[in-house]
Amino acid sequence: MPETSLFASRRGLLFGAAALSTGALITGCTSNESKDEGDDSKDQPVADDKPGKKVTIGFAGPQADHGWLNAINDNAKERAKKYSDVTLESTEGSNDTAAQIGQVETLINKKVDVLVILPADGKALTQVGLKAMKAGIPVVNLDRVFASPQAYRCWIGGDNYGMGLSAGHYIGEKLKDKKGAKVVELAGLDNLELTKQRSKGFDDALKNYPNIEKVARQAAEFTVESGQQKMSQLLQAQKNFDALWNHDDDQGVGALRAIKQAGRDDFLMVGGAGALSAFQAIESDDSVLKATVLYPPTMAASAIDLARALGQGKGVSGMAEFEIPAFITLYSAVVDKDNVGQYMSTGFK
Repeated sequence: MPETSLFASRRGLLFGAAALSTGALITGCTSNESKDEGDDSKDQPVADDKPGKKVTIGFAGPQADHGWLNAINDNAKERAKKYSDVTLESTEGSNDTAAQIGQVETLINKKVDVLVILPADGKALTQVGLKAMKAGIPVVNLDRVFASPQAYRCWIGGDNYGMGLSAGHYIGEKLKDKKGAKVVELAGLDNLELTKQRSKGFDDALKNYPNIEKVARQAAEFTVESGQQKMSQLLQAQKNFDALWNHDDDQGVGALRAIKQAGRDDFLMVGGAGALSAFQAIESDDSVLKATVLYPPTMAASAIDLARALGQGKGVSGMAEFEIPAFITLYSAVVDKDNVGQYMSTGFK
């Protein structure tokens, strides 16, 4: 699952997932537009879809043992195919830190132009990130952040705290007029910093709604099986509540099974991450699942865009600076029945 440090997730620039999914982040024109009279500034070179300097990008992603992680790999590979000037050197992917370090070192030895790395463990892979940077290979650190900013040129990732905020505010607005409203939370793995951030964001959002009380919290393990088991326990312990926030759409599949088996339909459910199954359930509107907050895997496609721009020495369209940013934090948008059609193509399986 995705994991970011709090300092990284709160810094950076906010870009909507919809913009990222359409490639708006790095598109623009290069140098042919006319300047206003009296403007003697130079045109800024920005990346666009036109073929340019050839760039070899090394991609070291995760082992695809989760729907979101598989989508990360797919987004990176599909994005690279879009550009005739990009060659992607992709590793097999591994959740074993030693194996992934070896894979990154192989890419360094191949002298790729830029590296995109989603580390199995950000702290453990910091040294190999530093090694790449010292070798003159800029690193785009994807989501799970390295322990030192010196180990990467640019960080791009999701906002776990923001997921909690978005979920909490959505539920809060739905229940703001209900006296004595009760909510429950189905979290992810409690030993992960990302889970703590999601819960903190949720709790902070609920502070804006004094009529709402969180009456129970259960941690699952980001799997369908754990979602079903832990949701069953929540349902048995809590006979009456008004809303549920589930941190992860994969474990949400199991949670929905437990809810259906219990015959419960007396509350609304908000998911997390943006799985295709969640989007389809929201569109069908035949279950308690009414919305999900995004942690978009399209960030991998944007990481390829950023790597290409780095390799070509270009900046980002729509910004005054000549260089790409150092931090880009994605926005955790809420997807419900009103806008699910817009996001359906980004849903991961």
